[in-house]
Amino acid sequence: MNTRIKLFFLAAMMASTLVTSAQSPNIKAMSTEFDKLLSAQFKTDETGCAALVAIKGQIVYKKAFGMANLELNVPMQPDMVFRIGSMTKQFTAVAILQLMEQGKLSLQDDITKFIPDYPTQAYKITIENLLTHTSGIKSYTDGPEFMKFIKEDLKPEELIDKFKNLPMEFAPGTKWNYSNSGFFLLGYIIEKVSGMKYQDYIEQNLFRPAGMTNSLYGSDRKIIKNRAYPYQADGDNVVNADYMSMLLPYSAGSLMSTVEDLYKWNRALLSNKFVKRETLEKAWTEFKLSDGKGTHYGYGWFLSQVQGSPSIEHGGGINGYLTNGIFLPKEDVFVAVFSNNTAKGPDAVSTKMAAIAIGKPYVRTETPVPAEMIDQYPGVYDDENGTLRMITKEGTQLFSQRSGGEKLKIKQFAPDKFFFDDYLTVLTFKRDASGSIISADLDDRAEITIYKKTDKPVPSHVEIKLEPEVLTNYTGEFELSPGFVIAVTLEGDRIFTQATGQSKVEIYPESDTKFFLKVFDAQLEFVKDESGKFNKMILHQGGRDIEGKRVK
Repeated sequence: MNTRIKLFFLAAMMASTLVTSAQSPNIKAMSTEFDKLLSAQFKTDETGCAALVAIKGQIVYKKAFGMANLELNVPMQPDMVFRIGSMTKQFTAVAILQLMEQGKLSLQDDITKFIPDYPTQAYKITIENLLTHTSGIKSYTDGPEFMKFIKEDLKPEELIDKFKNLPMEFAPGTKWNYSNSGFFLLGYIIEKVSGMKYQDYIEQNLFRPAGMTNSLYGSDRKIIKNRAYPYQADGDNVVNADYMSMLLPYSAGSLMSTVEDLYKWNRALLSNKFVKRETLEKAWTEFKLSDGKGTHYGYGWFLSQVQGSPSIEHGGGINGYLTNGIFLPKEDVFVAVFSNNTAKGPDAVSTKMAAIAIGKPYVRTETPVPAEMIDQYPGVYDDENGTLRMITKEGTQLFSQRSGGEKLKIKQFAPDKFFFDDYLTVLTFKRDASGSIISADLDDRAEITIYKKTDKPVPSHVEIKLEPEVLTNYTGEFELSPGFVIAVTLEGDRIFTQATGQSKVEIYPESDTKFFLKVFDAQLEFVKDESGKFNKMILHQGGRDIEGKRVK
């Protein structure tokens, strides 16, 4: 992928702004395809979405589907306001770059220049490390301890105190790992350098100049006109989203906006309204690790591709909302899709819309795997980091499952090439000169991960039969961390688990204390206490063992 993306001057784009009448039928046909994609995912009487597509400086599609408020029966409208979650990071990044251009900081400054008491554990952690998720600072939202204070209105320095003494994950610049902590610290540095509150800086220096009249720092107390109400899944049901203080995401994820305001932001960036052209090019250039390996991330944006065309994009996920925005500079195409339900992600549909907009739709038709070849694929595949991917077979259907992940169907569309149901990720099996499969390349648009085939046996679990009166002993609720509970229920002779905010999943006994899941690579172990009751559960998943105590 070309990691240095050339920008278009606004004047050059304006020359091709108008969509001619000869092109109108194409726009109409595209709109029909967009309607099909969005209406299939966002039903009329369910939670909804707002969507926008712009081509060469003109909005060609702007619609809403589904409901903004289920309780009041309010339909979604295209200009409704959503929390944008981690899309906030690009605003934080541009604010930092503005201060850099003003000479108030350098990207190579050690963060202790602005936060003197921050314990860097003998490392130099630069502002650039924070911008590129290469600082090694653990993300404060990853651990179960985050749930303990998720409802508290903490000041920035109070939240920093919550994570600053956690062990470093790696030496700065040597690895990439997404860190909300890094972008939280950037917000605090913006306040220190500018003398303004983070939200005031963003409002005055970014929102207003871009004409983003429907964008703001998130608040649950403030009356926000046209706010889309947030929802999440609770098993098979939809419920109101859990509360989280909007002071906690801060500069890593607290902003709110509309799809059209995000488009205004895109235009303002391209007009050099906020930072110089070369500065924005740097933000949209892939950051390299100390060993030269790419990260597929710049300053606040992911760098990827859609059907071979370079893309600059970012999504956001926060209680009750999922968002995604994609910009294709070569074709000057911008797509944004916002959802008000964390069970309905916009990533795949927005990418498909972008592909249609550039005339390269994702079209993959399943072709049966020849019977004589289907047994060649199953096995255990290993990447360079030791992550396993199991390819298994059930009848004539092949499945792929990353260690600790969900078991997913894969479908062939060309010899040795398979797609997942999202149509975007492709798994390509490679053969040696003799025709034997030696590896599998996973292309998720951002990068290609090579999994080498091993001689390791596919992990297997043998299901046994336990009578309902035995299964009853395991039912109850087990708390694995504050606010995160796994409920175990019995339906006839079948036993199920349901984690907080997740769907109900059946588990299968392989002994009188151990159970396994078929849809995820995870196992549950129940432990007896001295009285003979199963008052403890251990979740084994992704190489971690997490204990939970019975609370009900």
